[in-house]
Amino acid sequence: MLPVVVVHGGAGHIPKERVELSTIGVKEAARIGYAILQKGGSAMDAVVEAVTFMENNPRFNAGCGSVLNVKGEVEMDAIVMDGKSLASGAVSAVRRVANPVQLARLVMEKTNHLCLTAEGASKFARSMGVPEVPEESLITDYAKMRWKKNLKPDANPVECQMGKMGTVGAVAVDIDGNIACATSTGGMINKMEGRVGDTPCVGCGGYADNKIGAVSPTGHGEAIMKVTLSRLVLFHMEQGKTPEEASDLALAYMKERVEGLGGVVVVDPKGTWAARFSSLQMSWAAAQQGELHFGLYHGEDFVEPVQEHTK
Repeated sequence: MLPVVVVHGGAGHIPKERVELSTIGVKEAARIGYAILQKGGSAMDAVVEAVTFMENNPRFNAGCGSVLNVKGEVEMDAIVMDGKSLASGAVSAVRRVANPVQLARLVMEKTNHLCLTAEGASKFARSMGVPEVPEESLITDYAKMRWKKNLKPDANPVECQMGKMGTVGAVAVDIDGNIACATSTGGMINKMEGRVGDTPCVGCGGYADNKIGAVSPTGHGEAIMKVTLSRLVLFHMEQGKTPEEASDLALAYMKERVEGLGGVVVVDPKGTWAARFSSLQMSWAAAQQGELHFGLYHGEDFVEPVQEHTK
């Protein structure tokens, strides 16, 4: 059953014209992560590379393609967590960095801290030799259009956000049985300057523990934080529930208790995985035993060989 990697490209309602590209994106991300695992690479390497690929893909709300805050700027959040030692690194409200997930990993590996924010994160990035990129390079025409649309007084950003809740994430178990997660996002459309969502918060925007499993969520950040969604899923798994049952219980609780919609990708130490969501859609893909599983709507689980991609 090992190794395994599962990725998501965000929950919500993906506009028709973007569906296919979102599915292609998560499938490719899963393939990238799986190729690393098959060569004996670590779960951490696999999730970081899978998420980096999605940050670089303008179809997702992370890295290039991030949604804009109320001032029309990009502020991004990311987290990584290593299930072996419970080490974690995160960045919040970080700007002008192409790959926040890689910066989060540096926070984990090169500092004694768990999370660096805003200007402090930027200073740290510079000290680590991470190149600063022009803000324009992260902004797409699509993000600009949606920003303008949501400046109107009668706009409902939360509702519109469901159109592109493209937070991206990945979970993996490597051949040594080590588990990791990574999550990255541009946040909420037209958010206040300095708003930080669930993504960089341990137990909310991700959690990994070799003894239980790993979770990367997507959805309405404030709702995810209120129920500490990632840790809630793992709590149910500690009680003996399968990844699928635990995900459904946690998502149902979030919907019923705080009217929040979202989704999760989950793995356990044996390699059992789940991709579950309470929103209309969630683009996801999983690679295991040479097979690539993927879907977008409830009940979908398409399968094709992982290797199909070889050029």
